[in-house]
Amino acid sequence: MKYIKEFKNSELAKKILDEMVDKVKEDIRIMEVCGTHTMAIFKNGIRNLLPENIDLISGPGCPVCVTCGGYIDAAIDLSRSKDVIIATFGDMMKVPGTYSSLKIEKALGRDIRVVISPLKALEIAYENPRKEVVFLGVGFETTAPIIALSIYKAEKENIENFSVLQAMKTIPNAIRKLVLDKEIKIDGFLCPGHVSSVIGARPFEFLAKEFKFPGVIAGFEYCDVISAIYFLVKMINEKEFRVMNIYSRIVKYEGNTKAIAIINEVFDLADSMWRGLGVIENTGFRIKERYKKYDAQSKFKIEIPSSDINSDCLCGEILRGLKRPTECKLFSKVCSPTNPVGPCMITQEGICMAYYKYNMR
Repeated sequence: MKYIKEFKNSELAKKILDEMVDKVKEDIRIMEVCGTHTMAIFKNGIRNLLPENIDLISGPGCPVCVTCGGYIDAAIDLSRSKDVIIATFGDMMKVPGTYSSLKIEKALGRDIRVVISPLKALEIAYENPRKEVVFLGVGFETTAPIIALSIYKAEKENIENFSVLQAMKTIPNAIRKLVLDKEIKIDGFLCPGHVSSVIGARPFEFLAKEFKFPGVIAGFEYCDVISAIYFLVKMINEKEFRVMNIYSRIVKYEGNTKAIAIINEVFDLADSMWRGLGVIENTGFRIKERYKKYDAQSKFKIEIPSSDINSDCLCGEILRGLKRPTECKLFSKVCSPTNPVGPCMITQEGICMAYYKYNMR
């Protein structure tokens, strides 16, 4: 229970909240860019505990949510190919493409398997040498090391019927894009804890150095989150602009050097398309030439089409913090966890799911 019980202290949380009331002098908008923070905020009722002039808004912290519809369509098309096995994380199954979803395709008889790790997909490839196994590589920096390791192992073990259709994203430049977006008013960032555990605190220092924005890297228990908001409010009031790491029990300044090393071994940075945000420079990965035979897009000559989800779905604007789920006319009426129209309603990290699960009771 060490490092958990200490951060589930209701008396400490109340004390921090009471002190925060005296420090809030004006309207403050804080954005979290991690889906796990979003769920922690809703699950613990933190929005309702804060002073009214502190507004928490959710950003693009869900990798499934920010994956563009064209990628989903490409994965669906690939699943219809003869002798292809699709391996994927479970969250991807219900994401709607233009005309179908992986869940529907599996019901129609396509060989689509849910795995908890790309290493399991590699095992499936080893066991099925006459089939091509394609892993759907979706995630942030947190997921990138294990996907990179699967490619590295495939090359070392000469498993040639394995490849990755990757759409991974990197967070820091996406935050930069949000800071520069004139439509969004943000006063500070609750920086992602999981991502920071891999890349460290250093990549977020640009917030303070370049833009004079405060940021706090925090964990996921309610005292973690409330403490992060307290420090953000304090820095905003005092016009003190720095990036604090209050998750030092997990996050190191230089990050996880072994995880970073395997990422750099297999991937180069590349531009990436984000749902709601468009193309952002250096926020994606490209498989290096040495490992190109494990790049499914190259191997199968796949073109990722441009396609959008239902035009009435506000997922893109919600991911930018411009709209709340309750402002979408589909929310809870047409779009629900059992009948999701957009990806923000599918995954446990999705903001629409959080609103539905905790606000709609």
